Amino acid sequence: MVRMRELLEAALEPELLEIEDESHLHKGHVGARDGRGHFAVTIAAGAFAGKMPLARHRLVYGALGDMMKTDIHALRIDARVPAQASP
Repeated sequence: MVRMRELLEAALEPELLEIEDESHLHKGHVGARDGRGHFAVTIAAGAFAGKMPLARHRLVYGALGDMMKTDIHALRIDARVPAQASP
């Protein structure tokens, strides 16, 4: 998760970034057998302003790059603009 944080911070300069490893919830799942993890990311960044949810997700995937092939099997994303950062 350290590398995920570094990549997301460098690419998107988020005001809020929470990363949760949810792999334990997916034990026995076919996708979990290859050792890659399941994660949830909550992120608020100015880079998302004016972008639809799909475009925001693409920015997150782009920032994570090869980790999507080597370390991450599934990623749940909650991408917001900073004004939406507080519940």
